[in-house]
Amino acid sequence: MEANGAAIDALNLIRSRLCNPNSIFRSLCGSPDSNYSKLKSILSTSITEACNNSVLLLGPRGSGKAAVLELVIGDLLLEYPDMITVVRLNGLLHSDETNAFKEIARQICIDRQLLFSKMASSDDNSQFMLATLQECGLKHKTLVFVLDEFDLFIQGKQRLLYALLDALQSISSQAVVIGVSCQLDVEKLLDKRVKSRFSHRFLLFLPPSKNDLLKLVEHALYLPIDSSIPQDYAVEYNAKLDAILEDRRFQEIIDSCWESYPTIRHLMKFLFHAVSSLNLDSGYLSFENFKAALPSMQRQPKTESLRDCSVLELYILVCMKRLEVKEQSSYNFSAVMKEYKSIYGSFHTPDYYGQNVCLRAFEHLLQCGLIGFTDDRGGHNQIIEFRPVKLLISLSELIYGLKSYNSCPVHAILYIQYQLSDGYFTSIFKHGSLLTIRRSP
Repeated sequence: MEANGAAIDALNLIRSRLCNPNSIFRSLCGSPDSNYSKLKSILSTSITEACNNSVLLLGPRGSGKAAVLELVIGDLLLEYPDMITVVRLNGLLHSDETNAFKEIARQICIDRQLLFSKMASSDDNSQFMLATLQECGLKHKTLVFVLDEFDLFIQGKQRLLYALLDALQSISSQAVVIGVSCQLDVEKLLDKRVKSRFSHRFLLFLPPSKNDLLKLVEHALYLPIDSSIPQDYAVEYNAKLDAILEDRRFQEIIDSCWESYPTIRHLMKFLFHAVSSLNLDSGYLSFENFKAALPSMQRQPKTESLRDCSVLELYILVCMKRLEVKEQSSYNFSAVMKEYKSIYGSFHTPDYYGQNVCLRAFEHLLQCGLIGFTDDRGGHNQIIEFRPVKLLISLSELIYGLKSYNSCPVHAILYIQYQLSDGYFTSIFKHGSLLTIRRSP
């Protein structure tokens, strides 16, 4: 009964840790070269030395930009509790300048316990923000602006960005502007007047390496020795966990989970599923817990839609992937048709369809959400054949769709092997309805 209670305490501890991004990313913040250390240094300098700064956090979704930022802000609020005011904006909600200035004024009023006027104009809110910045400079307080989905703020006249960055040029104000974006070339889209006022500081967030992934898993699953959990149980639990982590099969499961959806959040969700199936009677994790959790994490709506695709639609998806491999930044239905005809010329496949049939299959892929237009805001009056499109599934999802299609034509598989000749695959075999894909070392 005591062992059962220790297992329940351990399960609750690990679950709470997996649900807390700050706890997970803390393990990667010890190095002085980490983005955490660099960002904290920038903000600390702004707070202690009254230096105005602006910085962009760039990287793919799930790479930890927001988690590291929240970790830094949380630590600085503990170190300087009365010297920081944080204003948070999101491009999905506040890309309109009027709404943005109104939201800034609202958050400042809440922080200072002032009465917020909903009837104030955009100019009034803008002037209130500038007055607050000057007051912060006099009181040696720092106003931190966090602009999430930063690329959405650059659409339009960029009045908000100009007002914020122009205010940083004044010695009477004290503020930091932090932009968070998944678009790596976002700086190039800034107006000249905005770019000239930007400090050109960037922090690039890359997906973690395999060693970092294993370090994250260890940090998330290990039990502390000096806690309320019995020490003997924690030591034995960690020893059994070490044996699992060193197992080659476990590392393959982690690789498979990461390839299906390469984000830290997805990996933590997978570990949460595995830990939740812990046997309370034995009280220890086993390899079977992780093996059983993997299929549930690989069931995604897009892969389910791929199972319902026709042979022609699979050909179209393969052609679009090849255009991306060729680094063709923009392509439309006409370009896809040219690529499709090249399959027929290379392999003389019997699965050849006319342009009208291909267009209907193309439209069905749009409806399924497997492909999409690159710019939904414009081109509605343009003929569908000439509107630029993009592929909304990854290479691993496309391969999964081909594998799960029992009657998938061998020509499509050979086309993947022949065209993706960058060493990603060494061999692809088809034995009846079984498709085997071997990855190059």
